[in-house]
Amino acid sequence: MPTVCLFTRDLRVHDQPVLHAAAEQGGGEVVPLFVVDAAIEGFRVPNRARFLAESLADLDAGLRDAGARLVVRSGDVAEEVRALADQVDATAVHMAGDVSAYAGRRRRALEEALGDRELVVHDAVVTVVSPGTITPASGDHFKVFTPYHRKWADLETREPLGPPKKLSLPTGLEAGRVPSANDLADGDTAPGLLPGGEPAARERLDDWLDRIDEYADGQDLPARDGTSRLSPYLHFGCLSPTEIARRAGTAREAAAPFVRQLAWRDFHHQTLAAVPRAATHDYRDRGDRWRRDDDEFAAWAQARTGVPIVDAGMRQLHHEGWMHNRLRLLTGSFLTKSLYLDWRLGARHFLDHLVDGDVANNQMNWQWVAGTGTDTRPNRVLNPITQAKRYDPDGEFVRRWVPELAELEGTRIHEPWKHRGSHDLDYPEPVVDLDEAGSAFRSARGA
Repeated sequence: MPTVCLFTRDLRVHDQPVLHAAAEQGGGEVVPLFVVDAAIEGFRVPNRARFLAESLADLDAGLRDAGARLVVRSGDVAEEVRALADQVDATAVHMAGDVSAYAGRRRRALEEALGDRELVVHDAVVTVVSPGTITPASGDHFKVFTPYHRKWADLETREPLGPPKKLSLPTGLEAGRVPSANDLADGDTAPGLLPGGEPAARERLDDWLDRIDEYADGQDLPARDGTSRLSPYLHFGCLSPTEIARRAGTAREAAAPFVRQLAWRDFHHQTLAAVPRAATHDYRDRGDRWRRDDDEFAAWAQARTGVPIVDAGMRQLHHEGWMHNRLRLLTGSFLTKSLYLDWRLGARHFLDHLVDGDVANNQMNWQWVAGTGTDTRPNRVLNPITQAKRYDPDGEFVRRWVPELAELEGTRIHEPWKHRGSHDLDYPEPVVDLDEAGSAFRSARGA
């Protein structure tokens, strides 16, 4: 009898434990299902909609190679899964576990809707190590990364699985149409958006593994292509984090700093799993009374703060639907600690643009940089000028994204307000005095 494999954030055929288990239980007869979920329509912004549509099309192609195809439905997930399970008389529904509050509600709704039918939830599909696998001696989750990482690094992970060789759909089942980007969301996408899908993901992974030795020295230099840019493919599950960790970790010792970033990703997932309200509430309440200034937020969001490294990062976000991690820290610190505006404003703006907009990573990284999360130095302020001179010493990154400052040489480009007397610059004054802002933040925090 057939089973249902419900795809969520695991849109791949390589190292796909959910599909593998569903096919094995069904004797090869399986319904690979994706539901265009009405409940998260607001989360399907243009960048992620296009990436999702391309990923679904490639998933369908991969399933066709094995003799099946992707079945698509739209509406309420629990209702659509139940209806399909009834239609094909499925013995069980298999899906990947996830950590958000919404994922918890979806799982409970499925359990109720399926009644006597089995719902099999698979761990270690979205992450390398599932939340709850590693716990401290006291408490339900690690609140500091370093001790978590020590245990994470010592765990043995499973061997990655190959793609399915032979699948079949129940006879007479109407598959439905794989949605286009316009079916999922209206609006223009970032012009520099990466292509979605598993083939593009695997090609990028292969390329990255050939040059992963560059990561330790290049990860903080935004002008260099020194990071993997695999985060969108991890978010949609076009790549298995376990396969990445295994392939990178066995490649060479120099890969350790990169693999550590996968541990950070798992750390954020275990934090949100333990405290789901941290998606919208302070993980650690610092007593902040955030300012409200719509003009300053608009200047930040529209990349016209007058601080070149901050504006360069925001322009990269809008052009590529992605931002270098060092710039995510700097733009986040500027919003929350220089402007003292609520981290939730920045987190929402990032989710509106990032193709890798992942609730666990995005929200917990924003909380880290705002000092309301797991940072052990919550009142640190990243001075954007100091950071720019350290990580973009020749101004190459700023010059790429803020070309109106290109005539300023070297580190002069990071402080254009000091050189207006000798240059006619079409660029705004800083919206805030950085030294005064840092002092004001520390005073507000009582630090």
